[in-house]
Amino acid sequence: MLQGHAVGIPFLKRAIDIDPHFASALAVLGRDYSALGEMELAREYTRRAFQERDRASDQERFFIKYSQDRIVTGNLEKALQTAELWTRAYPRDVLGLSLYGAAAKVLGNFDKTVEENRKTIEVDADQPYAYAHLAMVAVFRNNYAEAQRWLERASERKLTLPDFLMIRHLIAFLQGNQTEMERVDLASEGMSEIQDWIWGERADVLAFSGRLKQARLMSQHAVQVALGANRPEAAAQHEAAAAVREALFGNPIEARKRAAAAQSFSRGKDAQYGAALAFAFAGDSVRAEALTKDLEQRYPEDTIVRFSFVPTLRAIAAIQRGAPEQALELLGPATRYELGWLGCCSVGFVGSLYPIYLRGEAYLALHRGTEAAAQFQRIIDNRGIVGSNPIALLAQWKRGKALAMAGKSVDADGEYQHFLSLWQEADADVPMLRGVKDESGRLVMRK
Repeated sequence: MLQGHAVGIPFLKRAIDIDPHFASALAVLGRDYSALGEMELAREYTRRAFQERDRASDQERFFIKYSQDRIVTGNLEKALQTAELWTRAYPRDVLGLSLYGAAAKVLGNFDKTVEENRKTIEVDADQPYAYAHLAMVAVFRNNYAEAQRWLERASERKLTLPDFLMIRHLIAFLQGNQTEMERVDLASEGMSEIQDWIWGERADVLAFSGRLKQARLMSQHAVQVALGANRPEAAAQHEAAAAVREALFGNPIEARKRAAAAQSFSRGKDAQYGAALAFAFAGDSVRAEALTKDLEQRYPEDTIVRFSFVPTLRAIAAIQRGAPEQALELLGPATRYELGWLGCCSVGFVGSLYPIYLRGEAYLALHRGTEAAAQFQRIIDNRGIVGSNPIALLAQWKRGKALAMAGKSVDADGEYQHFLSLWQEADADVPMLRGVKDESGRLVMRK
């Protein structure tokens, strides 16, 4: 049986019932909830741990301080500083090494992630999360063979984690291996910790090929599974993922409906960002700006909110009001961490690479086709990071548009044809598909 973060939660709660001041148990419970995507609960328990930190040992206080930075304030720069001090003081503490690498992964410093998790395995070769981190970085670098080798090494040591199945599913999707995806889906049955994620990923995969009607059903099931497991924030993330997808595919009414549903379940950071993006792409600038301001106020120190979420949302608004140059200025701070992976605490919507996508849109609005094409190419080159997110698909189309704008008709036609080959089985009534076909037809006529 695969063991993950959910299995220990009842025991940790029992320990806290016996001793409400048990600082390390509170901190571990916060970490476990964050891994399940329930960030509001994670913040609650981590805050309590921080208040009780004087009752913990020196090593435990490093963990608690790191968790406070990582989960409560979201200040990843401080989290990295804490992790560095922790690993210097206790160089054989595998938890410190692994969490150091985990924070670096969010900021796009994958070399540090690899370094710290290799050290973890040197100290203790039976730490499963180290193998998961190393496999994920290999995926981010589009090195699927290396990712498989790390998973095989974990299997040889009889290490099991739900994360391993999730990584296998992602690799199968990126390689277009439908049989392997189905095998992973089957293997995951009965694993409550990742069941909603699997259904959400099924929805994303269907949407990636344009089968939006089926994707909606899968997303709805993911929401129901999450709610059935008493995980409202996870449900909100699935609704947010569906909302963003609908907005990008040209269905603003459905997008606003799904975004509102996400907000009704939870105000958690990732779900709220997804809802805000959906409202923004769907043209509801009032609700998008209200959610943006709320994120700024509730997470003033949060690195990802400051350097990714807010710049992206404000850039969309600037483009929509005809100010693409301002959008580029707003996106300036995002360059610092824009290649980071933002899915570590999400089971639904993942906002990785959106600043790059919006920079490409801004260049398109400025009729700077060559520069726009370069931004969309960055998304295509980093498929391992963006996964099944719809902007990976849209980048193909938008790069074709940008190349046509730059006068490179042959290359542009190649991008359009690639996109249309991916959507051979797409629902005929998806608005985005009609737009792509119209543009492709006009391009052929000009050749």
